[in-house]
Amino acid sequence: MMQGNMSQQLGNSHRRFLQTLMTCGSVDEPGARSLHQHCCETHNTQYVPDQLDNFINAINSKLQPLFMQIRKGMSEESGQQHYALVNMAETEVTRMSSDYTENELELFRKTIDLIVASDNGLALSTDILNSADTLTTKKLKKTETEQLLKRLVQDKWLCEKQGEYTLSTRCIIEMEPYIRTMYPEQVKVCHICHNIVFQCQTCENPVCGVKIHFPCVAKYFRGRSVRRCPACDDAWEHEVPEMKRRSRSQSRR
Repeated sequence: MMQGNMSQQLGNSHRRFLQTLMTCGSVDEPGARSLHQHCCETHNTQYVPDQLDNFINAINSKLQPLFMQIRKGMSEESGQQHYALVNMAETEVTRMSSDYTENELELFRKTIDLIVASDNGLALSTDILNSADTLTTKKLKKTETEQLLKRLVQDKWLCEKQGEYTLSTRCIIEMEPYIRTMYPEQVKVCHICHNIVFQCQTCENPVCGVKIHFPCVAKYFRGRSVRRCPACDDAWEHEVPEMKRRSRSQSRR
């Protein structure tokens, strides 16, 4: 149905870009720029390097009646922008039901519970395994839970490092409305970029306590000799993380 509705409205370069994004789930900005160039050159369409957002907006204008949209969001780890295709007609977790069973989705929701409730945006594998014993649906064995976690990482819903799980950039982009609705009292917002935040630094002034993404911290304090909280003006006691700075040519690839 979707291909039929758009075949006469979007060019082949737009459709190839969309189909690739549907297949991979999400792509970072350099990957999106490379894909934009590849799609245009493959289908003999004029390629303008600085027109990626306009190219995507053209796709979004045709996706709107289908309640779909390509959205952009920032990686909490690197600060890199990512693009993901979002289906706005269904709730985010419900949308996964075609790929995951009911008990697998329940464990995924419990994993989100753990991450949102944590102070550092992480869920330990041991805590997730323990959650598998509390499912109200069919219980998952340890090996089944481990396989599910691997699959959630492969499908770009979670990220894992040394037994610690975080929400992937794709997951945050797609599930932000769900997270804001389900955890209205717990979800926090970055003071700099105003997007929801999980992995961050927090002002140590207990009256303040604002949270800032690591990449936003690096960008905000870059070149500042005196580091003070942008909200309360107290000294910022944390070590400012180092983030790789990309050249202008790299950002256009």
